[in-house]
Amino acid sequence: MPLAPETHAQLGEAGDAAALLRRCQRAEAALQALEYRNKILGDSAPFGIFAIDPEGRLQGINRKMRDLVPWPETLTLAEINVYELQAFVEAGICDDLRLCMQNKLAMIRDYACVANQGECHQLRFHFGPVVEPTGTVSGVMAFVENHTHLRQAQLAAQESEERYRILFQSAPVAMLERDASALKQHLEELQASGVDDLDAFLMAHPEEVGRCMALIKSADCNNAFLSLLEAPVQDKDTILADLPRVVMGPGFQQMAREIIVMVAQSRFIPEREMTIRTVHGQEKRVMSRVMVLAGHETTMARVVISLVDISTRVAAEEALRASEQRFREQALHDNLTGLYNQRYLHHSLPRLIQNAHAQDRPISLIFMDLDNFKKVVDAYGHLNGSRAIHEVGAILRAGLLPPAYAVAYAGDEFVAVLPDHDLEKALAKAEELQERIKSATFLQSQGKSVRLSASCGIATFPTHGADAEALLAAADTALFDVKGTGKGAIGRYQKVMSE
Repeated sequence: MPLAPETHAQLGEAGDAAALLRRCQRAEAALQALEYRNKILGDSAPFGIFAIDPEGRLQGINRKMRDLVPWPETLTLAEINVYELQAFVEAGICDDLRLCMQNKLAMIRDYACVANQGECHQLRFHFGPVVEPTGTVSGVMAFVENHTHLRQAQLAAQESEERYRILFQSAPVAMLERDASALKQHLEELQASGVDDLDAFLMAHPEEVGRCMALIKSADCNNAFLSLLEAPVQDKDTILADLPRVVMGPGFQQMAREIIVMVAQSRFIPEREMTIRTVHGQEKRVMSRVMVLAGHETTMARVVISLVDISTRVAAEEALRASEQRFREQALHDNLTGLYNQRYLHHSLPRLIQNAHAQDRPISLIFMDLDNFKKVVDAYGHLNGSRAIHEVGAILRAGLLPPAYAVAYAGDEFVAVLPDHDLEKALAKAEELQERIKSATFLQSQGKSVRLSASCGIATFPTHGADAEALLAAADTALFDVKGTGKGAIGRYQKVMSE
């Protein structure tokens, strides 16, 4: 039996109501789920969150916020007005909440608030106005971070920095602080552009050295550093502004390239000697030590250099070396003539012969004796005789080119050592030396005019002797033989080794 029209209408209305109810239930469930998720998110957030209306009434708060700030225990959260909280009022938070709503601008503020356990927490508040589409402000949402540990670290860093500055300025050693961060960045850009061998690049582009060094800034120096440079304290800023030009001594380009490469590699030679100049141009030798402050190893923003003046020590070492050299020379030289002495002859001749034997090359000796020199001493005295010997030594020294050399053997006897001279060359050199002596006028500085001549005996390795002793004996024998036949002559040793 068909239903009446009125019945159909009633059934339709009932169906619509049921559908509407289901939709409302689903929406309410979704809203509850959303609120639950928001609550979970809010309570699990690592920072505090709260919201207020324009009158300061608390609209919402998460668990972290309840732990950060003391809330009234006698009131429910819904009954709390933040404008009445003593901690908020004393810290000035309430004033900034009103200012945020008034200006409709987000704000960030740091406050010292008293926590629930009575500890002082350093809190950072991020205020954000809740602006409706109509432009009215319906409240403020705040996010709160606990910066206590960060603040403590900052304070500790400040205290450490203050202690460092006190030590830096009061140190008796010259200290300089430099900032190489700009250079470090520039070098990284160069390497990124394809510069693999930085040292070769700087060698090929010397103008880049000056540009790179200009990127290193001098941040500070102590009074001991200014004293090292002989600069007045009031010139500190001027010195720091133009430090490379002021202090760089010889070898600037080489040293600068080394510094640039070390910055690129984030490493420094811990200790090195270098030469600096004072503001008056005086050079000083210093020992430099480099240290990168902790935390700046990557950027090279803070590099501390200590400089110890070692000029006195270096001068003393150089004087000692010069003195040792003089002692060695005196030990191997004749005091009267300045020629080598017998000690040097007996030390060097065996080695020369050994080398000559290995290379199959000759060595000749000239044994020389001044003719009738006793008559000069008898006529003019021993002092003038010594002066004449000195002048003969100067003639021999001028007539021999290294590796040849002359030896003051004994009294008026001399030996000329002639590497790479065979017998014929030795004869020619003996004639030359004889002529030099014969043509000279001696003792002119004493107002006298004395003429001398010399006799020579020659022996050659390997023909006349296989070792130093034999060769000297052969040359001496040749001299003895020629003096027996006359003066001013040259004799050669007549025997060969095989005989």
